[in-house]
Formats: sequence, structure tokens, C-alpha cells
Amino acid sequence: MTPAAELKPLLLAKPRLTLAVAESLTCGHVQAAIGAVPGASNYFRGGVTAYSLDEKVKLLGVNRAHARRTNCVSQRVAVEMAQGACVLFGADVAVATTGYAEPSRPAGIKEPMAWWALCHVRRGGRAAIISGQIEMPGATRRAAQERVAAEVVRQLAAYLREFRP
Repeated sequence: MTPAAELKPLLLAKPRLTLAVAESLTCGHVQAAIGAVPGASNYFRGGVTAYSLDEKVKLLGVNRAHARRTNCVSQRVAVEMAQGACVLFGADVAVATTGYAEPSRPAGIKEPMAWWALCHVRRGGRAAIISGQIEMPGATRRAAQERVAAEVVRQLAAYLREFRP
């Protein structure tokens, strides 16, 4: 079973959980993996691809000043995107990605890298947050996007397996 297919029984177990996605670097790859699973509409609320600072701020509530200082790429931005996706879609769980799919001389980035985050809003409004960084030396733009999307789906499935022992 693929990690994306594994999400279905994990999210539909009691209590049922809903899922949302906020993407930048992965440009819809995470949403495509989740939406490819038959019956995804029973738990997947939706997602947003937000590349620009203005859209991350407007749609996901990302802190403008911090995002501007970091070119929208940091652990904090990924976390704020995941939290914002939970709010935007009214979801229990959300994942987010941001990063560089290729080197960026102006930003001083020599190799593709990404930050990802997961937000799980639990009963009482408390949120569990996990995040991580992925480095991808030598990866092409497309390979970086696919690798990050696959890793985020794997991390989400691992989190849900732990949450639902």
C-alpha cells in the first residue's frame, strides 16, 4: 500500500479526521498524491498552492515580516502555512511545503532544499506541530518537488500511525 493510500484508513478511523494541504515548492504534487486515492473526498478538504508572499499572507496567515526576511522559506513559514491550511479549510490535520526546488544565487542557496510541516488541531484547540528539513543535493527541479511531496505524505502517514496505535 502506498503512503497516500495508507492515509485513507488512518484518517477515517474513529474519530474521523479531515485533511488539508498548503504547498509552495511542491506545486500541487502533495494534493495530487492524496487526490489519486479512491474515496479521498471522504477526508480531503482541499489544498492551496501559494507561491507568492502576498498569497501566503492572505490565504494562510503567514507572518509577512518574517516571510519577507526569509524569502518565504523557513521552518516557521512551513508551520504557519500548515496552521493556516487547517483554518482555511476547517481541517483537523494539514501539511505544508516550502523551499527551493533549484539553486538560487540571490538567496545564497546552492542546492535544492525544503521545509515541511504538519499541524494537527486536537480537541480543545491545542495543536500538535511537527516539521522537518529536506536537503536534495544535485536534484533537478522536478525531482526535488516529487521527493518532497513523497516525503511529506510518508511523514503524515507515520504521524497518523503513531497517533492511532
